[in-house]
Amino acid sequence: MLFSEQWVREWVDPPVDSNQLIEQLTMAGLEVDGTAPVANRFSGIVVGEVLAVDPHPDADRLRVCRVNDGLGELQVVCGAPNVRVGMKAPFARLGAAIEEPGSDKPFVIKQARLRGVESCGMLCSAEELGLAESSDGLLELPEDALAGSDVREYLGLDDSSIELDLTPNRGDCLSIAGLAREIGALNGAPVCVPDIEPVTASHQESFPVRISAPDACPRYLGRVIRGIDAGAETPLWIQEKLRRCGLRSIDPVVDVTNFVLMELGQPMHAFDLGRLQEGIDVRLAADGEKITLLDGREVAMTDNTLVIADQSGPVAMAGIMGGLSTAVSDQTRDVFLECAYFAPLAVAGRARSYGLHTDASHRYERGVDFQLQRRATERATQLLLEIVGGEAGPIQETLGNLPNPVTVTIRLDSVERYLGVEIEPPRIREILSGLGLEIVADSDTELQVAVPSYRFDIEIEADLIEELARIYGYNNIPPGGGMGRQTLAARREQVVPLARLKQHLVSLGYQEIITYSFIDPRLSSQITGDNTAPVTLQNPISADMSVMRSSLIPGLIATLKYNENRQQERLRLFETGQVFASQAEEFSQPTRIAGLLSGRRFPDNWSNSSELVDFFDAKGDVETLLSLTRNGKEFRFTPGTHPAMHSGQCAELREHDRLVGHVGAIHPSLRRELGLNGDVFLFELQLQVLLHRQIPLASALSRFPEVTRDLAILVNNATPAADILASVRENAGEFLTDLRLFDVYQGDAIEIGKKSLALGLTWQHPSRTLNDDEVNEIISCCIKALEDTFDAGLRN
Repeated sequence: MLFSEQWVREWVDPPVDSNQLIEQLTMAGLEVDGTAPVANRFSGIVVGEVLAVDPHPDADRLRVCRVNDGLGELQVVCGAPNVRVGMKAPFARLGAAIEEPGSDKPFVIKQARLRGVESCGMLCSAEELGLAESSDGLLELPEDALAGSDVREYLGLDDSSIELDLTPNRGDCLSIAGLAREIGALNGAPVCVPDIEPVTASHQESFPVRISAPDACPRYLGRVIRGIDAGAETPLWIQEKLRRCGLRSIDPVVDVTNFVLMELGQPMHAFDLGRLQEGIDVRLAADGEKITLLDGREVAMTDNTLVIADQSGPVAMAGIMGGLSTAVSDQTRDVFLECAYFAPLAVAGRARSYGLHTDASHRYERGVDFQLQRRATERATQLLLEIVGGEAGPIQETLGNLPNPVTVTIRLDSVERYLGVEIEPPRIREILSGLGLEIVADSDTELQVAVPSYRFDIEIEADLIEELARIYGYNNIPPGGGMGRQTLAARREQVVPLARLKQHLVSLGYQEIITYSFIDPRLSSQITGDNTAPVTLQNPISADMSVMRSSLIPGLIATLKYNENRQQERLRLFETGQVFASQAEEFSQPTRIAGLLSGRRFPDNWSNSSELVDFFDAKGDVETLLSLTRNGKEFRFTPGTHPAMHSGQCAELREHDRLVGHVGAIHPSLRRELGLNGDVFLFELQLQVLLHRQIPLASALSRFPEVTRDLAILVNNATPAADILASVRENAGEFLTDLRLFDVYQGDAIEIGKKSLALGLTWQHPSRTLNDDEVNEIISCCIKALEDTFDAGLRN
């Protein structure tokens, strides 16, 4: 929000300078983003009155003027098309200096001859004074401006525009009135609220209003004003106040509604009464119903959009923007002034869903004071009658379901307990009263506070304590170790902390990345395939961030590509996070962990080889992750498929028969399509399966020797080694303590289509030494099972 410091000081003028005021607002949670002067720095510019205008003898577009600067009459050559006798405009005397932004030194007005005619000064436009980005002619000043008076003082240009970055809960500060209330509470200064007297009705005409959506529109006020002069000009003081708040002047009626918006925080709208048909109905739009807005856009609305409609159809999107068909124009003579309270949830997100963001929607989404509408209507009526004239009818009020009043109890001893500082009860009462919070019940131990209708963010005791902390000053609260009782949470042995998984991957040389959950739909399709429909955003940041990720792999690949473009060739990346899926209009958000390997196996070093990573590096890293669960035997790798992976180098990770992840190489065609430099290997697992581990069981160490045997098994190439190991483990007896695959051989020594798997087996009995006959019997049992199941045999 942009506001004029001078305007706020008309309401409350604390004894602090601009820098102190900015610091106060920021420390109170109303962060100041920046400040800017409302005009260029200049001196020597006064109000000038044009006494005569004559043609230039040697230039068609120039005029020779006589100007009264309060000290005498001067000849000035002017090229502005709007110069005329009797007008008053800023006049730069000889020696006047104007400093433009970015200029090293000021521009000084000197006596000059323009096309042979002497000019003793310059009549100025708004652009030259820094009051507008561009202008078509001189800045015309009101007739009551006294010739010779200082323009800077007359227009009050020693002012700054201050920009606030308000949090969504502070909609009450989106107005001069709200800011003044806040500044008054911070400084203990009185707030001078302008008197707004009710306007007496000059006629009894009204316009029918019905509320068909009483929850969405709890209050709707309307007033008919007849016989206005829409061609009147908005007073300069209103134009200037709007400009300093970032709003441009449009026409008197719109300027008045914008003025009330900035002053009181109440959005308003004026309809051309002659274009409305029969009556107003505040209702929800029909699905697909269309409206042409004030900016000329035609919008097809959804059935959750609140509209203002007449007999012909929608004439405004409630709380967002008016319609073009009933807009006020130069021909308008009668207006219907609307002032309503729309519930925040009825407006929230609607403007963004149509690609809109307006001052009205910004305020309604955050909450507008639901008791403000009559006061705002009277203020707007008062200003309109002064500027455009006309006759006002009575205010007609239609009610829906208004919010219930909120009362919150604050215990005085809670303040010190939560904040760690003692605030005296009289100071507590002073702060709460300064913020407009009415104390309805007072005792030595607690206060009962009625929350004003403009504070939607105060519901519980902690909210009141936060208000006390803000106004008392966060910097006045001493640092401490925390006021609450602190206990360490119990850590269950069955749970592997996520930090442990991350630490393990870092120890393997990986780096953690954090990427957006919004991704490019094309990349999503390339990675997950056409059979997986991603969750599409209704209002995306951009076209290449328009769907939610259904896999972590797109983020890893995008990061890989970014780094490869910067000559980073050896990469190990991982990410943990949620992915998003939808099935039958139901959404799920499972958490996954994924990693990527690319480049050399080892860092560049004179003692390291230059081998590149391969499938087994990725698989090995996954196995080390599984080992943290102490339950690795429950998992097995099987040949699998994945839309982004090479069919010959892709494995599925299964827990029993449940698919829990994939490991593999990125598909060569996809790698070329994405412009990646070399082979890339990936894994993606369900995080949940890695967070549960088996608690180790202690047992006595055997004092008897181990017995080891090695077996070389011939099997078909297509037989997975995991199946062989599972069969051996099943038949090797209860005293098997270790089983490992230590060699795989394929070559001339064995027949084509076969491979040799070398297994190492270790047994140990807890109470005696195993003899050879027992071990040989176990081995025979294992070999027979392999022969029967896999047609395997011993290698000679």
